[in-house]
Amino acid sequence: MTTDTETTQKEDLELQEPKKYKVILHNDDYTPFDFVILILIELFNKNEEQAFQIAKEIHTKGKGIAGVYTKDIAETKSEQVNIIAQNNEFPLLATIDEE
Repeated sequence: MTTDTETTQKEDLELQEPKKYKVILHNDDYTPFDFVILILIELFNKNEEQAFQIAKEIHTKGKGIAGVYTKDIAETKSEQVNIIAQNNEFPLLATIDEE
């Protein structure tokens, strides 16, 4: 027989899904469309059609979601985008936001 305390303790031990974070790419007036598509294909494993649609959304709406990940992965991918953009002298910006 389980007591209320044991039941509460078991419920407290249940694993919860980690929070998810969106990696958001922001539009600017200088980064080429093709560079954004390349980033989406190479870093976010999008196919050409998916990458094109996301890049178009970034261009028309000012930002778009490149992917949704756990916090550590989202932070890493965001950093990778920013470093690659800087190394190529583009102002493309990636940020993360809790889903």
